[in-house]
Amino acid sequence: MNDGPMSKPKINDQLREQIISQPDVILDDQDLMHALIAANERAMGGNIVDLRGIAMERLESRLDRLEDTHRSVIAAAYENLAGTNQVNRAILRMLDPMEFEVFLRDLAGPVADILRVDCVKLVLESVQNDEEPAVQRLGDVLSVAEPGFIADYLTQGRNIPLRQVTLRQIQDGAPEIYGDKADWMRSEACLKLDFGAGRLPGMLVMGAEDPHQFSPQQGTDLLAFFAAVFERSMRRWLS
Repeated sequence: MNDGPMSKPKINDQLREQIISQPDVILDDQDLMHALIAANERAMGGNIVDLRGIAMERLESRLDRLEDTHRSVIAAAYENLAGTNQVNRAILRMLDPMEFEVFLRDLAGPVADILRVDCVKLVLESVQNDEEPAVQRLGDVLSVAEPGFIADYLTQGRNIPLRQVTLRQIQDGAPEIYGDKADWMRSEACLKLDFGAGRLPGMLVMGAEDPHQFSPQQGTDLLAFFAAVFERSMRRWLS
C-alpha cells in the first residue's frame, strides 16, 4: 500500500544505520545540530519553550568562548617560547667575543638584530668625561654620564622605586643616549645594571621605532635574565 500524501518521508536504511553506529558524526557537526534543533522547535510549535534547546545554545556559546581562550593561550605560549629562544640566541651571541671592544660593538650589531630592536646603548656612570679615546671609538654603543643620571632617567624625576627592568613608550628618545636616532625612538626597555661593590651603576637601553614593542603591561622576566647575564659578563671584563 502506498504512503498517503501526509505521510512523512522515511530516512534511508543505510544512512539510518550509519547514524546509529556513528552518532558522534552528527554531534560534532554544528550545522547538522542547528538543523535538528530548528526542526525540533518547529515540531513543538511556537508556544512551547524548549529549555533543552536554550541550554544547548548557552553551552555552544560557552564552548566558543573556551575555544577562543584556548587559541589565545596557545598563541601566548608560542609567543613566549619564541621570545625565550630569541633571548637565548642573543645571549649566546653576546658571549662569543674574546675582546672587550668587540663585545660592546656586537651589542649594537648582531645582538640588536637578534632582539629585533633598532638601537642598543650601554650607559655607564663615571666621574671622568667622555673625551677618552676608548669612549670616542665606541660612541655608537657607549654613553658616559654623570653619577646619578641613571636613577633620574629611570624614575623621570618621580619618587618611585628603581626597577631592574623598565618598559615604556616615549615621544622622543633622549639625545644623550640615542644620539642622532633619538627622534625615531617610540618605545624603550631600560635594564639597570649592578657591576658590584665599589662600582657605579650602568644601564642597557634598547630602543624601538615601534611604539608597541615595549610597554609597561609586558612581562619582564626574559629581559631581567638578559640583564643578569650581561652584568656578569661586564664584571669579568671590568675585573
